[in-house]
Amino acid sequence: MIIATPEVQDINSFSRLESLQEVYGILWVLAPISIYVLAITIGVLVIVWLEREISAGIQQRIGPEYASPLGILQALADGTKLLFKENLLPSRGNSSLFSIGPSIAVIAILLSYSVIPFSYNLVLADLNIGIFLWIAISSIAPIGLLMSGYGSNNKYSFLGGLRAAAQSISYEIPLTLCVLSISLRVIR
Repeated sequence: MIIATPEVQDINSFSRLESLQEVYGILWVLAPISIYVLAITIGVLVIVWLEREISAGIQQRIGPEYASPLGILQALADGTKLLFKENLLPSRGNSSLFSIGPSIAVIAILLSYSVIPFSYNLVLADLNIGIFLWIAISSIAPIGLLMSGYGSNNKYSFLGGLRAAAQSISYEIPLTLCVLSISLRVIR
């Protein structure tokens, strides 16, 4: 069977329209998320700037005024400096544990955003157990702290990682108890 040329053109234009709708759908998903991320990033920059200015005022010294007017871009300069720093690995330590530990901590925190609904129609993972999954994923972060402390093969770094993990766990236990009490009240 031979298909006439206008019908083929109609099919091709319909498939292009369908792919454009998919692109628009992806953009509508990413737009609110990127707006939230941008707002949070700007808020953090302002809070860091205020903290530095207030600390400089309390200590009666010059604040962060060298990066830009009034030191507004000092946090961005610090972040850029951090990105270009040399990555040092311990010579006698376990370099794979030392490198994977912070990655596990950061990935656990970023994965916990998958269960947060950004709007009524924008939910990345619609689960019935969303809050419990959030608690479970965020409780993986202390393992990364322990791994990076242990991977350096230094007792002081290991004690620092142990202390950071204990502090993280001590914040998670009351949070988990509060969430469980509220969720048990809602279920009943």
